[in-house]
Amino acid sequence: MNDKFLKFESILGELMNEFIEEKRCVGYKFQKEVATLKRFDSLIEEKGLKELSLPKELVIVWAEKTPNEENTNRRNRISIVRGFAKYMARLGYDAYIMPKSTIKINRYSYIPYIFSEEEIKIIFNICDNYPISKCSPNRHIMIPILFRILYSCGLRISEALNLTYKDVDLEEGTLFISDTKFGKERIVPMSKRLTEYCRVYITESTSNKVNNSIFFPSPYGGCYDPSTIYQLFRKILWQAGISHTGKGPRLHDIRHTFAVHCLKKWVLNGDDLNNRLPYLSSYLGHVDLRGTQHYLRLTADLYPDIIAKVEQSFSSLIPEVLYYETD
Repeated sequence: MNDKFLKFESILGELMNEFIEEKRCVGYKFQKEVATLKRFDSLIEEKGLKELSLPKELVIVWAEKTPNEENTNRRNRISIVRGFAKYMARLGYDAYIMPKSTIKINRYSYIPYIFSEEEIKIIFNICDNYPISKCSPNRHIMIPILFRILYSCGLRISEALNLTYKDVDLEEGTLFISDTKFGKERIVPMSKRLTEYCRVYITESTSNKVNNSIFFPSPYGGCYDPSTIYQLFRKILWQAGISHTGKGPRLHDIRHTFAVHCLKKWVLNGDDLNNRLPYLSSYLGHVDLRGTQHYLRLTADLYPDIIAKVEQSFSSLIPEVLYYETD
């Protein structure tokens, strides 16, 4: 989201700008949160706050559940304002900080759909035979390589769609991933086969191939919107005979599938997960091992034949409570 035109009008507006700047300086993108703070700013204006403080009464009003609002959304917006209140308090202002227990956010509440290896093969086969479109001349050659990159490299869809030609190194067989969710750059190795797919795609693509041009360009210019790829993905699932609803499977579940299949292979090979996990964490672009560890629990639950082996050798790495990494 482009927030350069958002302007805070309340008496706390300048503090909000400084709060946002601090968050971004330490590596957070802090984009969706800006829109939430703008809504809070409007509430402050509406209530006529006249002093540099954050009274409890105002925070309580903000925390009220709105009609048809999901609990996750409510907890998220409360959490953002709680962070702002802590920032104000740190600067010496009187600010009410909502108790942490009231906004406990379960980042892992969503249970991802893990595709079987056979389902992945079917999806790839459909992608390889995607029909030619007059409106989007590169789509039929873009779809097969895009979905192979998502599965083989475990990328987030935004990371794949933001790739430029200079990010794809065919000599080294790597992808340079920048502008990520947590602001961490990384280099992702590709298999020789995937590198060859990229080489063929570049040869056949009719798009502009200068360094800064988008690797998967939209026919209308710039990057594809993730929602567009999601709609294509739903059509592919329908053709593959994979049941889906409004809640999934999601595009992001391809990333989950990559991680689970990778861990399954390591466990069955008898690899030392204590050594392997940090590599997978870096490969996925996680900020720490916590997100990666949850895949161990999910892997063990999906494949009962290896659960005993996992728990016997690596019980300390598996979370006691079932969580599922949502990003």
